[in-house]
Amino acid sequence: EELIKISDSIWALAETAFDETESSRILADYAEKNGLTVTRGVADIPTAFTATYGSGSPVISILGEFDALPGISQKTSPIKEPFKEGAAGHGCGHNMFGTASLGSAIAIKELMDAGKITGTVKFLGTPAEEKYFAKVWMVKAGLWDDVDVNVSWHPSASIEADVQSGLSLIDFIVEFYGQSAHASMDPWNGRSASDALELYTTGINYYREHILPTSRIHYHIQDAGQVVNVVPDYAKLWVRVRDPKRSKMLPTYERVKEMAEGAAIMANVDYKISLVSGIYETLVNRSGGEIMQNNLELLGPITYTEEETVFGKAIQKATGKPEIGMDGIVHPLKETEENPGGGSTDVGDVSWNVPNINLGVSVAPAGTPWHSWAVVACGGMSIGHKGMIHASKAMAMTMLDLFQNPKLVTKVKEEFKTRKGDEVYEPMIEGPPPLNDK
Repeated sequence: EELIKISDSIWALAETAFDETESSRILADYAEKNGLTVTRGVADIPTAFTATYGSGSPVISILGEFDALPGISQKTSPIKEPFKEGAAGHGCGHNMFGTASLGSAIAIKELMDAGKITGTVKFLGTPAEEKYFAKVWMVKAGLWDDVDVNVSWHPSASIEADVQSGLSLIDFIVEFYGQSAHASMDPWNGRSASDALELYTTGINYYREHILPTSRIHYHIQDAGQVVNVVPDYAKLWVRVRDPKRSKMLPTYERVKEMAEGAAIMANVDYKISLVSGIYETLVNRSGGEIMQNNLELLGPITYTEEETVFGKAIQKATGKPEIGMDGIVHPLKETEENPGGGSTDVGDVSWNVPNINLGVSVAPAGTPWHSWAVVACGGMSIGHKGMIHASKAMAMTMLDLFQNPKLVTKVKEEFKTRKGDEVYEPMIEGPPPLNDK
């Protein structure tokens, strides 16, 4: 009941990247209330924190996210209906993410108090996953240096131990600087920054045909001038490049940067490129996935009431998806890692520094669009609550296995070393976290 109350409070707050002040405080306060030692403001990020308990080895960490997405506020209704017009919403279920993980950490703490296990449990409150990828700065700060194995989960439309990777990604800002002039009286005295922006995006769009089929390029125009009768002297866009492998993503990134210079030359303007941050693909750990899979099968499926099934089908109808209801079954462990999907996460950077065990649990109807109002609607009511508690149990059981069986820890760590090989992790950030660039 307390975890559901916390999740619903964070759901209603819906605070976005680096602004999750109250959401972070709620989780940190609850950790302290339950006897964990809390350190706030870690890695120079006010909303990041750690909560630890115990001593010695093994050290098992668990991730907790709590940031929302802009502009998708929604009531707990199967019809699109904003909770607060224009506000943010938890369209990725992070209100449940951090809450479930903290519940797992507290369960382990209680077993330590009962004398059943020894070691250290470490909860990490990780903000800004949706935009700036704060875990990269947290990794750089050494917050996983003492950890043997990390555990994580993500809200999903199905229940499965996650042995699929994600996409590596890099974010950067391109700015063009020209000369303003009257757009009709003397446009020849102007040098248009928005011309450079249009030439640049045109170049990107032609380039799409010639990149690897696994790669992706996105952009968002943030400024292209203010009025029609002024030649704009400033333009700005946010660009993102992805690929399942960082090694293949970086050459595309370099080429797209060169294209910004070409656009600036054609428009006779100056330009600037600023790195926001970048993240690695997730390093899969099948040994850990097998441990998690065993616990998911032990827990069994999630069962839904008739009212929840009706709600789920109504969500599917409203979003144009087949009305098949909720997927509460436990899916088998995937045999291949060839299909990483389209998502990216800074959990990837954690996974290149410490073995990571991940899972997904149903919190929304099958097939509904993610990062949308549909997920927000489910995350504040019983469908989301059930998935959150299920995930919390599965992670606690998996951590218990690791605390009780040193051979499992060794096996997971050995696979991590083999998969990582000679790769040297290099964080794709420059300078401190962009706390004021929101």
